[in-house]
Amino acid sequence: MFRYIAMLAGVALLWTGIGGCTIKYSANGATIDPEAKTVFVRFFENRAPQNNPQLSQNVTEKLRQKILAQTRLTQTNDQTADYEFRGTITGYSVSNSAVTDIDKPASARLTITVNVTFIKRIGDKKGFTNQSFSRSADFNAQRTINEAEPQLLQEIVPNLVDDIFNRAYANW
Repeated sequence: MFRYIAMLAGVALLWTGIGGCTIKYSANGATIDPEAKTVFVRFFENRAPQNNPQLSQNVTEKLRQKILAQTRLTQTNDQTADYEFRGTITGYSVSNSAVTDIDKPASARLTITVNVTFIKRIGDKKGFTNQSFSRSADFNAQRTINEAEPQLLQEIVPNLVDDIFNRAYANW
């Protein structure tokens, strides 16, 4: 019984920082250096051959909102922020994802690809450079992309943002 209590006390000391741990863990899995205060999310430029004019703004704002909602970081436009995201939308394509037995498309797929650089100017400084993130969603091929796009973007953009956030702060 004494060993069990001693072991629990040791674990408690490590969790409170006496063990020298300098990383803060949050309930959402994000790891933020305790010294970090600011983040700069640059506007994600759209360089895809085909594109949606609102996509850049949509991705940029969703990433900013997620960081503000799930971390204690403050958004800034300072180029010396503790953390910085730079991104480019490099792909926006529609393709067939399934065909019928008479060679007509049954469903189509919208795929969006974003290339992101994450810079850490504090802590371990282990960011990432030119990481590609891609997400897709299928829709009925009888619909045009213009008809399906609003619903598809509501699915794809949050998933892309989650992937970027998790890669940066949960280090997966």
